[in-house]
Amino acid sequence: MPHPENSREEAIRRLDERADALEARTAPVTHDYGSKAAGYGYRLMGVLIGGVFVGLALGAGADVVFKTAPWGMIIGLLGGFGISIWMAVSSAQRMAAEAAKEWGPAKDIPFDDEED
Repeated sequence: MPHPENSREEAIRRLDERADALEARTAPVTHDYGSKAAGYGYRLMGVLIGGVFVGLALGAGADVVFKTAPWGMIIGLLGGFGISIWMAVSSAQRMAAEAAKEWGPAKDIPFDDEED
């Protein structure tokens, strides 16, 4: 005849295992929005700054080749700025679509009637 203590301890152990498995299945998944959002921000900042510097370098190169003093740098700087804005907007649209696909639609903050 089995010992009642052993069967009781075994039943409690199995019940604990099942409870842990249920908790693991039903635990809400927490997303790490902060680090991914920071990465998106750094990527956009890199696109903006990089486009300006590339345009400035191309303009300076055109000044050296064509000997047009400051005009190549001015046009290169403005062109690089315009292209970097266009690239940043298209990158932001692509990142927003990726985030919406991964995280679902944005959730609004509930309205608070109390005034501070």
